[in-house]
Amino acid sequence: MNTSALYRRIWRWHFFAGVLCVPFILSLAMTGALYLFNRQIDDLVYGPTLLRQSAGASQAPARLIAQAVAAYPGQPAAITLPSDTRHNAQVDVVRAGGTLQVFVDPGTGKVANAVEEGSRIMTVVKHIHSLAIVGSAGQVLIEIVAGWIIVLIATGTWLWWPRGRTVGVVSIRPHAQGRTWWRDLHAVTGAFGGIVILFLALTGMPWSVVWGTNVNAWLTAHGLGVPVGMWVGVPKSDLSASALGTLPWAQQQDALPASMDAHALHHGMHMEMAMAPAGLGVDAIAARVASLNVTGGYRLALPRDARGVYSMIQLPGPVEQQRVVHFDQYSGRVLLDIGGGNIGAVGRVTEWGVAVHQGVQYGWPNLLVMLAGCLALICLCVSGIVVWWKRRPVGKLAAPPRKDGDRLAKGVLVIAVVLGCVFPLLGASMLAVLLIDALVSRLRVQEPG
Repeated sequence: MNTSALYRRIWRWHFFAGVLCVPFILSLAMTGALYLFNRQIDDLVYGPTLLRQSAGASQAPARLIAQAVAAYPGQPAAITLPSDTRHNAQVDVVRAGGTLQVFVDPGTGKVANAVEEGSRIMTVVKHIHSLAIVGSAGQVLIEIVAGWIIVLIATGTWLWWPRGRTVGVVSIRPHAQGRTWWRDLHAVTGAFGGIVILFLALTGMPWSVVWGTNVNAWLTAHGLGVPVGMWVGVPKSDLSASALGTLPWAQQQDALPASMDAHALHHGMHMEMAMAPAGLGVDAIAARVASLNVTGGYRLALPRDARGVYSMIQLPGPVEQQRVVHFDQYSGRVLLDIGGGNIGAVGRVTEWGVAVHQGVQYGWPNLLVMLAGCLALICLCVSGIVVWWKRRPVGKLAAPPRKDGDRLAKGVLVIAVVLGCVFPLLGASMLAVLLIDALVSRLRVQEPG
């Protein structure tokens, strides 16, 4: 196959991938850039609610929970104790309409305000980023788009490759104007931002509804996330750990451990009627957490029933600082203590990728590099649209031409097959595009001259 035919075919795939995905890629890039700074934006928007007004020692967690429930009656589900002296504590209260986040000054116990969990600006941004805002179909679509970003980077790299050219490769040509200037901007941005964009696409896959869920399940089943040995002598509940909300990725499909309540076990089928007040209180568990040398803030999820556990969750942050500890609600015994160093190698690498993706692994340099990737992605979308708009004939799509006899090289086919097998939704969508492209080409051939 000659080089020009291969170039046309790859350019055609790059074009259609961009046309189909640009709106979603722009959404991913813009919402991702915003969410990198979710804590800073939250403080700016909800300052009087989130930021502490008093100084001095913090009151006991049980007191803070009692104050929150007195102001907003409901079932307390968790308390988040801040990692600094600037922020209020957060008490999650489950009510008929959903979960209410109640913010309480740790020093005075005074309730500052409350916010519906689903209505917080950064929660909405996060749901738009993943398209979870439109349900499971949106999450499937986002996984397909993330896969096509990988295709765009691969095909874009092939199209950009200099092949003896020295201009418009790593810099915009001097005196370039119009379509040439935008084409050079597109190429140069891709050259410098491609690696970060590819990293963002790959490390976003763990959240995906098909690939991420199935890989996580496989890791869990083979003990490559939380080692099976950690469960020796620890009773399991029927509840998934994901019910606790935000957790390290490798733990999301594990079961939650269960508390060993002798009274509940003795009564067998009447277990659910056991009286939870017989268990230890929040303050006693907080003391147990302190004895484990936990530094910084954490979220403490409360037991849901007689077999439930207290769960201390410390994240987001660098992988080595992430920690989840489950306590028996009656004895205070540590059932599981899972830190970044306890999980399997595959899970640890994935967690590292997730932490870097979120900009929390290496502080501000990490944030700025991920922001640069998002901005580069926005620039690629805009410049790609402008280049297409400037070259297209009026009223036509102006897709790169495909000539009779054009075929993809075997190496390209192998890469496409491998990508399709690794990322099944991407593979299915590539097959769909291939069939549509072939059908359209055949119909054009059959049109009367």
